[in-house]
Amino acid sequence: MSAREGLSFPVQIRFGDIDSYGHVNNVVYLSYLEDARVQLIHRALGQDAGAGAVEEDTFHDLVGVENFTLVARHEIEYVRPLLFTTDPVNVNIWVTGIGGSSFEFGYEVASADGSEVYALAASSMVLVSRASGLPVRLTRAQRHALERWSGEPVPFRRRR
Repeated sequence: MSAREGLSFPVQIRFGDIDSYGHVNNVVYLSYLEDARVQLIHRALGQDAGAGAVEEDTFHDLVGVENFTLVARHEIEYVRPLLFTTDPVNVNIWVTGIGGSSFEFGYEVASADGSEVYALAASSMVLVSRASGLPVRLTRAQRHALERWSGEPVPFRRRR
């Protein structure tokens, strides 16, 4: 999976997302990223299920009720203004790195046909115990699911 492919989820722009400059407000992008992230972690793993998981499981199921994932960091590069449209935009999401108890998502917010890129983003996530509030090591099944969604680093322009 390349950095520009990922798993793609449509997001509908709401009129209320538009700011006084006539484009989607910068903070709204975090909501778009969250929508894609939630859809991904609640998507059945299917053939991406590895040992310790079944095809009907989701990444959310693998996290379990005793743990949760927290956002530790976001980074967004706004490439071009996104004006109001009734056509959904796509948020492509993929995994760019996996640590002991953390993992990184990469995102691309783009037109449905992929011809226009509006933003590139990254999120650092941490698996945390609900009881202790401390990081928890990712299990083999969790790692396997994340590895199946693996792609290239986010191609931020400032890092080239």
